[in-house]
Amino acid sequence: MPAIEQFVALNQAKTRLPDMLNAVEDSDDTIAITKNGVPAAVLLSMARFEGLLETIEILADADLRRQLGQSAQDVMAGRLLDADEAF
Repeated sequence: MPAIEQFVALNQAKTRLPDMLNAVEDSDDTIAITKNGVPAAVLLSMARFEGLLETIEILADADLRRQLGQSAQDVMAGRLLDADEAF
């Protein structure tokens, strides 16, 4: 996962929020909002947030993790089908 690109103090975030929102919407950037110099919140795009939630769901599903691991082993071993064979 990429690092946090910016740290913005809360008082600055209040005035810069529209620009910050545009920045995260148009990229994968993550902005940390600090309170008294300590990161207190994170601003990221909805797409990135949904991707994180999906990743958590996958990691929480032991059967799906096993299937993904088996698929990775199949790819590394060259056990692949072309599109015509698969369909």
